[in-house]
Amino acid sequence: MNAKHLRESLRSSADPLIAEHSQRFFKTGKGEYGEGDRFLGIRVPVLRQHARQHRNIPIKQLLQLLRSGYHEERLCALLIMVLKYQSGSDEERETIFQHYLNNTRYINNWDLVDSSAYHIVGVHLENRDRRILHNLAGSESLWERRIAIISTLHFIKKQQYEDTLRISRQLLDDTHDLIHKAVGWMLREVGNRDLSVEQTFLHEHYQSMPRTMLRYAIEKFLQKQRKAYLNGQI
Repeated sequence: MNAKHLRESLRSSADPLIAEHSQRFFKTGKGEYGEGDRFLGIRVPVLRQHARQHRNIPIKQLLQLLRSGYHEERLCALLIMVLKYQSGSDEERETIFQHYLNNTRYINNWDLVDSSAYHIVGVHLENRDRRILHNLAGSESLWERRIAIISTLHFIKKQQYEDTLRISRQLLDDTHDLIHKAVGWMLREVGNRDLSVEQTFLHEHYQSMPRTMLRYAIEKFLQKQRKAYLNGQI
């Protein structure tokens, strides 16, 4: 198996109608966050099937695929990188981690980040220095900032919340809606495991948080409590 065979397989699954819908859904118009991205038109479950079938593609060829102008080729490359990371040796995992961080310019939409960041970056940093996440959170790149917060989902699953909360504070003044949603989502995930931790954070910051961030964070609260937060009555 090689990247050429995978590209041919992906094109055999392409659907122009799905591609047209994806162009709109992922905001590819001028001035939008996905400006200029191109789509083949392949649903994610089908991409996952292709990834499993082509998981033995060498990492150098995967990096070529990751730098493709087609969204689904980049996503498929990332899905294979996740599979390789999960089954790899320590040396292979370190290589994949470094390649991931060296190619963030191509991990340039929210689904690409969300399907890979915590599986690779989060897992890799579980027992390592996590300062790189705080550096990413301060990046000018929207996608590196999203990688930073989404990577902490792995820590949340381990009941480790400090990095999520610290990066959430770092991103409170972020101007992009996709960061507001990501931070709110991660705070909600914290609350799903320890509500008191989330509420302590919210009591300190809810009045200054972007509205979308707050709405995502309190999505599973009781209606009366949601209204109290939204009306500033906590």
